[in-house]
Amino acid sequence: MTFRLLASACLALLVAACASQPKPLQGDYTPLTPRDAADRESTGAAVRWGGRIVQTQPLENRTCFEMISTRLDVYGRPYWAEDDTGGRFIACRPGFYDPAVFENNREVTFTGRVDGYENRRIGEYDYRFPRVSADVVYLWPVRERVNVITRPAPWPWWGWW
Repeated sequence: MTFRLLASACLALLVAACASQPKPLQGDYTPLTPRDAADRESTGAAVRWGGRIVQTQPLENRTCFEMISTRLDVYGRPYWAEDDTGGRFIACRPGFYDPAVFENNREVTFTGRVDGYENRRIGEYDYRFPRVSADVVYLWPVRERVNVITRPAPWPWWGWW
C-alpha cells in the first residue's frame, strides 16, 4: 500500500513538472482579475495578467500596453472563451518595446504589481483601468491556425473487413 502511494505521488509530480509555466511567469499571485481590481482598491497587489494587445504606446522611458484581459491556462498563456474577458488593464515596463512586434491582438502575459489607476475613454464610455508596473512582459508565439480536412476511406476499404 505504501509503495503504491509513493509511486502515485512520484507520477503526479512528474506529470506536474511537464505542465509548468515558463520560469519568468512562475510565482504566487493574487487571484484578482482586472475587472475586480477596477471595482475596488487593489494598489500593491501582485498579479499575473494576460490577454491581447489593444495598443502599444512607447513613451520617453517606458512602454505601456493597453490590454483586453482573459483567463490564463496552466502555462500562463491567455486563452479565449467566447466573449469571456476579465476587463481591461494597462501594463507599463521601462524600456522600448517595438509596436511592430507587440502589435494589436498579440498575446502577452505580465507579472507585476498594481500601482494605480487611469481613467480613459473607450468610445463614449469612461473606463477605469488598473495599471500594472510590470516586472515581466512575456510575448507568446503566434498561434498557427491549421485546417484539418478528413476524408472517408474509399468504399471498398469499408466492406472488406
